[in-house]
Amino acid sequence: MILHNDDVNSMDHVVRSLLRSVPGLSTKQAVGIMLEAHNTGRAVVLVCPLELAELVRDRLESFGLTATIEQG
Repeated sequence: MILHNDDVNSMDHVVRSLLRSVPGLSTKQAVGIMLEAHNTGRAVVLVCPLELAELVRDRLESFGLTATIEQG
């Protein structure tokens, strides 16, 4: 699942949203994901079964973030 950068949400909001949306994610990991998305335009949040990816994507979107699922 991919998190996309945006120019609307603050970095703190993105980190808080990741921590609330992704089970078992540490603050250090959330900051790393946020920084990668900020610097490159997108970041891999997690690689997991489709059902979990859909749940996490929906949670992130509920916080106003943009996330997509790429099947590999």
